[in-house]
Amino acid sequence: MMTFLKILLTPLVPVYALIIGLRNLFFDKSVFNSKKVNAKVVSVGNLTIGGSGKTPFVIYLTNLLKTSGFKPSVLSRGYGRNTKGYLLVSKSGEPLTDVHSCGDEIYHTVIECKVPAAVCENRVEGAQRLLKDVDTDIIVLDDGFQHRWIYRNLDIVLFDQRFLVDKSVFNQSLLPLGIMREGFNSLRRSDAIIINRKFSKEINNSLIEELNRYQKPIFTAHYKAISFVDMTRKTEHSLEEFNGQESLVISGIANPTSFLSILNDVGVNTQNKIIFRDHKNYTLKEVQRIRREFYQTNSHSVVTTEKDAVKLLQFSKEFDDIDIFYLKISLSMDDEESFKRYLSEKLN
Repeated sequence: MMTFLKILLTPLVPVYALIIGLRNLFFDKSVFNSKKVNAKVVSVGNLTIGGSGKTPFVIYLTNLLKTSGFKPSVLSRGYGRNTKGYLLVSKSGEPLTDVHSCGDEIYHTVIECKVPAAVCENRVEGAQRLLKDVDTDIIVLDDGFQHRWIYRNLDIVLFDQRFLVDKSVFNQSLLPLGIMREGFNSLRRSDAIIINRKFSKEINNSLIEELNRYQKPIFTAHYKAISFVDMTRKTEHSLEEFNGQESLVISGIANPTSFLSILNDVGVNTQNKIIFRDHKNYTLKEVQRIRREFYQTNSHSVVTTEKDAVKLLQFSKEFDDIDIFYLKISLSMDDEESFKRYLSEKLN
């Protein structure tokens, strides 16, 4: 059905390409101008819709900037939130609002990084107001590559390695036929490219060779599974403890393939699973479905992602008879020292 719909909408691809092309041309020719703010700005973005691992990388980068002597803050659109306009999410590292008001990604980032943060659709306004509200000297712009109205000191573009491998027309084409917001030529305005191989054990060097044509520094990154964390008690359990676990797997992320793959690798049976759409806002309806599936499948526990756990936590009372764990992961650069040197050169 989805494939048929994409084919049906194919005539809109040239229209979309024209709009994107004209917009970028206007910025390139200074018809539109990017506005500077009183802080360094590092944009983390991609060319596709979802699934490249921006949030884990934003968390990694923000923590790296903290240890490098900066006072970082994070600015996001707040995708999936039930509010609009500017909202201060954190002033000194603790959330000032709930996950529904700001969005799961920024809420997760604040919990992991303990830094000031805000959400705003207008990134220039958001940055200006954030600088008035908090003490920060560098803003990490989450999902900022297409937001050209704000000047950035560094533009980083992430790719999921699987996306680069899959060259099908339904993947590497512009919306609505494929999943690309912009074509590969837009990489010419980036500063660095990161290929996120997620849990894949191999770095695909042929992909690096293909992207070398854009003459940008290319780095590779991967995910590490750290532990399973009890959602309510916050106690950590080793990966080995879940070997052979018959769990009900819950996912509401853009591309759950890597999540399911690593669960299989550590011995969690993923046969029983419920896959929701990305940025799923859970309600009692979904909670009742999870409870029903849990008991029908005789599962020992519920296993989910950290992004989903921050939203399911509000239903702790409804889940008081079910053990829910999230898989804690972290992103690591394959050559971290080279990336640190690059970052230092660009920002200092």
